[in-house]
Amino acid sequence: MAHLLGITSTTKTFRVAIVGVGLVGAELVKQLQALQPSPFRIVSLSSSKSLLYHPDGLSPSEDWKTELASSGRRPDLHFLLRELAALVKPGQEAVLVDNTSANEVAALYPSFLGLGVHVVTPNKKAFSAGLELYEQILSASLESGARFLNEATVGAGLPVISTLKDLVATGDKVTKIEGVFSGTMSYIFNEFSTGKEGGPSFSSVVSVAREKGYTEPHPADDLNGADVARKLTILSRLIPSLRSALPDGYQSVSTKSLIPPALEGIESGDEFIRRLPEFDAHFDQLRADAIKEGKVLRYAGVVDVQNGVIKADLEKYPATHPFATALGGSDNIIMYHTERYGARPLAVQGAGAGAAVTAMGVMSDLLKLV
Repeated sequence: MAHLLGITSTTKTFRVAIVGVGLVGAELVKQLQALQPSPFRIVSLSSSKSLLYHPDGLSPSEDWKTELASSGRRPDLHFLLRELAALVKPGQEAVLVDNTSANEVAALYPSFLGLGVHVVTPNKKAFSAGLELYEQILSASLESGARFLNEATVGAGLPVISTLKDLVATGDKVTKIEGVFSGTMSYIFNEFSTGKEGGPSFSSVVSVAREKGYTEPHPADDLNGADVARKLTILSRLIPSLRSALPDGYQSVSTKSLIPPALEGIESGDEFIRRLPEFDAHFDQLRADAIKEGKVLRYAGVVDVQNGVIKADLEKYPATHPFATALGGSDNIIMYHTERYGARPLAVQGAGAGAAVTAMGVMSDLLKLV
């Protein structure tokens, strides 16, 4: 397989700096270490508190987390920018892997790219923020030839972005993208709305989802729809006619929040869960109305290219629709309606969250550089 990927024949080496070594970052280190032979050399690991750096490579041991914690060096993005830029030379390239969800790292992508350092990331912030930062990323990449790859920003390891890029690059005309983009929302509505009478209360499903780790510690961070709006922004910008459609990024997306107005602004996740049952009757009614029509509720994202509509909303789908029948657990499903895939849309489906599959999405992007 390594030979098929061209890894044995490449003469280039890649110096890789990994920023963010939590669940996804630690899994990526593991996947990189398992790749043999490998053109990648990890030169830096950094957490929110510490930094390890060696230009010739770190050769992380099994105990790299302890080494990092005791390094005595504070994380420093501007230091990394200077050092990685200095490593770029014929036959040797440098890559910043950003596994954080931090705005401050995202804001520096144009600087890294401008100095010839590739950027690979599952961080949605830069690609779903205001158009100005996105345009700066594009122009810096174009100018230096360094690439930015962000497959894992939508659907973790699922080939969502690469599929859309291929459709556009080969001249297909995308008319609509629709999907269940949030693993959290997927789980909640797969459990809450099955198409059968009755069922668990909305608050109990959200509470269980939180206990299982499917939601953020504060469930409002999922129920506000912003995660789906960010993913829709990222995808819409890959369609030429929509690239400038969202000047304020995800904040320009028409987004339905599922947070009851009375619970807006509650700072504690525990308090939010305690009070959510007060609003179960509202969600019960929505479910009952859907059942009367033979439908289920799903929180879906839609990019309607023909009509220029980009929205995240709680939608009703027939009980026979793939969004009703094909999803289990916290799966994502994304359907591309195009001229070539006219009769039946092209669908991508599977686990859209989790450290192993997210790190795989990052790893697949690194391999695209080889």
